[in-house]
Amino acid sequence: MADTLSITDNRTGKTYEVPIAEGTIRATDLKKITTGGDDPGLATYDPAFMNTAACRSKITFIDGDKGILMYRGYPIEQLAEHSTYLETAYLILFGELPNKPQLEKWTHDITMHTMVHENIKKFMEGFTYDAHPMSVFISTVAAMSTFYPDSKQIFNADSRRKQIHRLIAKTPTIAAFAYRHSTGRPYVYPDNDLSFTGNFLNMLFKMTEVKYSPNKKLERALDVLFILHADHEQNCSTSSMRAIGSSHVDPFSSMAGAAAALYGPLHGGANEAVLRMLKEIGSVDHIPAFIKKVKGGEGRLMGFGHRVYKSYDPRAKIIKQTAYEVFEVTGKNPLLDIALELERIALEDEYFISRKLYPNVDFYSGLIYQAMGFPVEMFAVLFAIARTVGWVAQWEEMLLDPDTKIARPKQVYEGAQTRDYVPLGKR
Repeated sequence: MADTLSITDNRTGKTYEVPIAEGTIRATDLKKITTGGDDPGLATYDPAFMNTAACRSKITFIDGDKGILMYRGYPIEQLAEHSTYLETAYLILFGELPNKPQLEKWTHDITMHTMVHENIKKFMEGFTYDAHPMSVFISTVAAMSTFYPDSKQIFNADSRRKQIHRLIAKTPTIAAFAYRHSTGRPYVYPDNDLSFTGNFLNMLFKMTEVKYSPNKKLERALDVLFILHADHEQNCSTSSMRAIGSSHVDPFSSMAGAAAALYGPLHGGANEAVLRMLKEIGSVDHIPAFIKKVKGGEGRLMGFGHRVYKSYDPRAKIIKQTAYEVFEVTGKNPLLDIALELERIALEDEYFISRKLYPNVDFYSGLIYQAMGFPVEMFAVLFAIARTVGWVAQWEEMLLDPDTKIARPKQVYEGAQTRDYVPLGKR
C-alpha cells in the first residue's frame, strides 16, 4: 500500500488521499481540498519555515536531536580533524573528496583567482574609515557583478565554475581589504605561496616584513573554523541565496543578499552577542546572579540553544578544543573562565536541560577570533568567507533542480476589503 495521508474536511465531509514521500506532503496537493466555487483550496501557513521543506538537497545533513552534522555524508568531526578548508570546499561542491591530482588542480584554480581588479580597491577606498567591514564586504561582492558580466551566463557550466572560483578566491581578499581599510593600513596583496588561510592571515596582519609567515597553529585553527562554517543546510542566509538565485540573477548579486542576511545579529552576529554577554557578566563570581536573571526572564543566555540542534551542537565541541590550541599561542582569553563556568552551570541546571539549551557554535568562536586579533566587527565577515562555498554549492544545486521555480510564497491577506477612492478634499 502506498504511503498516503487521509484528510477529512469537516466543512464538507469529504476525505482526500494525499501522497507521502520522504516524510513530506506536497503543499500544492492541499489545493484540491476546497469547499467549491471560487475557493482556491487550502494552503499551509508557516511563518519562518518552521516545518516546511522548500527544496531537496544532497549537500548537508543535520539531525538536531542527535547532534549530527555531515557534509555529503562525512561527519563534521572527521573533516575537522583530517581535512582542509579547500578540500572540504571541493567535497561540498562536487560531492566526493578529491584525489591528489584533483585537489592540486582545485587549489591551483582557486589560488589563481585571489587577486582583485584595481578598481575594486578604489571602490572600497570610497567608504569612510569607520564603515562596518561587513557592509563594505556586502557592497563589494555586489559590485563584482559589474566587473564580470559573464557571470550572467548562469546556465553555462564553464562560466558558472569560473564564478565559483572567483567568489571562493576573492572573498578573503575583499574581507582583508575591508579590515585594512578600517585600520588605516595599506592593503596587502595575496601571497599565492601560502595556503588559503595562511594567505588570508598574511593579507590581514602583514606589516613591514618581506615575507609573512603565519603561525601554523593559528593557520590550522582558522582552517578548522572555516570547515565548521562552510555549510549548514537551509539557514536564513542560504535560503536567501536560493530565493534570490531563483530569479536567475548572477551569483555575485545572490551572494550579496545572502551575506546581508548573515549580517543580522540573530545569524552571523551571534558570536559577537556572546562576547558582549561575557563582558557584562565580568567575573565568575557574578554568574549565579546572571543565571538567576535569565531564569526570571530578564535576559538571554547567548550562545546556547539553536533552531535546529536540540542537543550539544557538534561544532561547539570541536571549537572548544580548538580554543585551547589557539590560547596556547595567544595566551588565554580572560573571558574563557567565565565561559567555562557558565557552560558548566548551564549543563547541570534542569532549567536549561529541560529546554534543550546547549552550547552552539557561537559560544566559543568569538573568544577564538578575539584572541587571534580580530575585532568583533570582523566576526560576520569571517563567517561569510567560510560560508561562501556553501552558498555557491546550494545556488548551483538550486539552478539545476527541475523543481525550481522563482521563489514566491503565498500570504494570508488581512487588509481592507474593496472600497472606493475618496477625493483629497473629502477626507
